[in-house]
Amino acid sequence: MDMPVNVPVDDPNADTEWNDILRKQGIIPEKPPDPEPIIQEALIAAKQREHDNRLEDKTLDELDELEDDEDEAFLEQYRQKRLAELGDLAKKGKFGSVLPLQKAEWEREVTEASKEAWVVVALTSSEGGNVESRVLSELLPRLATKYPDMKFLSIPAPLAIPQYPERNTPTLLFYHATNIARQVVTLASLNGVRTNLRNLEILLTEVGCIAEGDFRLKEGREDEDGDGKDEGRGRGIKQGGTGRGTGARADEDDDDWD
Repeated sequence: MDMPVNVPVDDPNADTEWNDILRKQGIIPEKPPDPEPIIQEALIAAKQREHDNRLEDKTLDELDELEDDEDEAFLEQYRQKRLAELGDLAKKGKFGSVLPLQKAEWEREVTEASKEAWVVVALTSSEGGNVESRVLSELLPRLATKYPDMKFLSIPAPLAIPQYPERNTPTLLFYHATNIARQVVTLASLNGVRTNLRNLEILLTEVGCIAEGDFRLKEGREDEDGDGKDEGRGRGIKQGGTGRGTGARADEDDDDWD
């Protein structure tokens, strides 16, 4: 009976004549390809894509400022693209303000409407002392004006859900295709009472209401206050939950609906 022969192999990946013979005989596997050229090629391709897309999120004003630095024909392509996007948004932008909502209208104004556009419902406090609700009430009209292709609605929480806990207000509900895509309970997971427009835009991007490359995200950025401008930019937005933190008003162990 033939007995297996142990072939001595010091390093199966070494470039030696002996290993070449063993590879031809199928005794050791082929040497894996050197990853370095693949990595370098990927890096070069990534840098090229970054260069090619350097104007992707520029506004019309920013494109005009680059006339001395960029090829005119190249700039014109992006101007036309931006104008087309603005025209498309103008067609979709049929909202532009925060509309009051009645519970009886929920099916038509929220669920059915979410088939055509993103719908954002704010469940606000019915008590004047809720600072976060006041902050949100000041910010939502700015969002609605900036993103008129989204439908923003507001309703006092108790009118929408009887006995809805005051400590859970304000609550934001994001509807898409008749379903709730996300709910955010209080502003604690954003920036609490210091929540600003930028914080809400980050949330809208995470939810999917706004594309990350949407040029409108850059508009008005310089108008944001320095305090809190960068805070929360790197935070993940908590889904559901009470989001307790800054401005939280409840015991950690309480259930949202108690």
